[in-house]
Amino acid sequence: VASRGLGDVYKRQSHMGVKQEIWDLYDRDGNRTGETFVRAFGNYKTIPLGRYHLTVDLLVLHEDGTYLLTKRSDDKDIYPGYWEASAGGAAVSGEEPLKAAERELFEETGLKADSLELVGVIFRDEGRSMYYSYIAKVSCDKDSIVLQEGETTDYKWVDKEGLLAYVNSEHTMTNHNKRYEKYFNTLV
Repeated sequence: VASRGLGDVYKRQSHMGVKQEIWDLYDRDGNRTGETFVRAFGNYKTIPLGRYHLTVDLLVLHEDGTYLLTKRSDDKDIYPGYWEASAGGAAVSGEEPLKAAERELFEETGLKADSLELVGVIFRDEGRSMYYSYIAKVSCDKDSIVLQEGETTDYKWVDKEGLLAYVNSEHTMTNHNKRYEKYFNTLV
């Protein structure tokens, strides 16, 4: 097991040259079960029913009231080339939600949040996922975004109206938007 990223919590296992993440599994109440799962490309559907892996996502809000949108790589399997209003990904074994959110935000944008506000926890049975969704408040230089190779290809900052236009467009990522629905409703 090798580690990288913020501290020693980012555990990866290399098998035949393919990097695989090790995930803790949780029950429907959000409790760790003591079981782990080795993620390989597309195998998340083999997580046993009633078990979930922890996933975090973050909506980035700048102190000036604008929101960060990033453009997904055209090589992504899901929503290739789409703009998205979140950064995030799976927590690795031993990682708590807040630490996973900090790591994912930094890996995908190069940013460190001034504060993280948990706005919801939802379960998706189809993806065997438990999502912790955060608002990441930042006061960074807006040109300091670092795109993650293979993940994102562009970024832009939009005001509240631009965010709501994205959320309501036909090219939006509806799964992400559902996780922030209550928050988006406060912006209307």
